[in-house]
Amino acid sequence: MKITSINDRGLVRLIPATYHKPPVLRGLVDTDEEAEILAELEGETSARLIAERDGSPALDRRELVFARRAHDLKLYGESHINAAFTYTRPTGNRFNGGDRGAWYCSYDVLTSAEEVGFHRTRELGFIGVFRDEARYVELLADFIGDFPDLNGTPEHPALSADPEIGYPEGQALAAALRREGHRGLLYPSVRHRGGRCFAAFDPGIIQNVRPGASWQLTWNGTPEFSVEGI
Repeated sequence: MKITSINDRGLVRLIPATYHKPPVLRGLVDTDEEAEILAELEGETSARLIAERDGSPALDRRELVFARRAHDLKLYGESHINAAFTYTRPTGNRFNGGDRGAWYCSYDVLTSAEEVGFHRTRELGFIGVFRDEARYVELLADFIGDFPDLNGTPEHPALSADPEIGYPEGQALAAALRREGHRGLLYPSVRHRGGRCFAAFDPGIIQNVRPGASWQLTWNGTPEFSVEGI
């Protein structure tokens, strides 16, 4: 597999707007002290907070991102980075298993929209109702380094459009690359023709996270969806 050097800014990750709002628990209490008590209770079941405190079998807590300044100067994006690696689907995604996540992003927002839209369309298909609206917020990040690159190899089994084929192959590939010391992977989008994507295997390579634009995906009765800036 070829190795490609990158020094790229503003790669796009889309997250549901719900996860970008202030903590929902704050609205249930009157003081910061009460909010801290609720946060401690939440921490007993939060996969991210548990991993930050104790780690997990597949994720050393020292790999995660922690505040590097005073509390009131906490760097933006720390919780988002940690959440990407600690909240996972039980069966994983294309380049991560169920025990350890990854930071998926792309070089173009429409590519990211097609990727997240595919997954939401699958969920709507399970209930047979393709009527929905979903809002997403961009998280922009910068990356620099030398990474394995699957672009130009569309026949690779890890890039199969069928998750039953592509995901096991991709997870095995990612595990092998991580054992070899690689910290991320460049690959062509499976859902958006011509799109380029990147999966970060290591929280430490995700730089300068900042918020971007907001988007709405809408389904009006069919699996096809529209994408609109808001």
